[in-house]
Amino acid sequence: MNGSLLHKTATEYAEELPGAELDHPFGADWEVFKVRGKVFLLMTEVPGRPVVILKADPGEAHALREQYSHITPGYHMNKKHWITLESGEGVDKELVRELVTDSYRLVIAHLPKAEWPVDPHTYGSHMRAAR
Repeated sequence: MNGSLLHKTATEYAEELPGAELDHPFGADWEVFKVRGKVFLLMTEVPGRPVVILKADPGEAHALREQYSHITPGYHMNKKHWITLESGEGVDKELVRELVTDSYRLVIAHLPKAEWPVDPHTYGSHMRAAR
């Protein structure tokens, strides 16, 4: 998957998520997706390379960095709770969809239950089972 396809794919999946909204709080060079005002996905270019920055469970983030050379600690974010995804070998649409959905679910889980657009404990669980 090339860089422009990475951004396009992440955008398509983020736009499908209930309550997700696109914002540009850091200027035109940053696309930021939020749910109920909380960030779950950021996209920009880091010296000419398109990247997607996502929230991740710390244990899962460590495992992903070990497994994929194109996943690194979150750019300008908490390195324990965020990852940066670049295009490259092993990065396919299914992985992007899974990571976007997981980031969204992690953010929702920290909202008051009354604000949940979906149940973060069950939403998207069919995707994880298929992988």
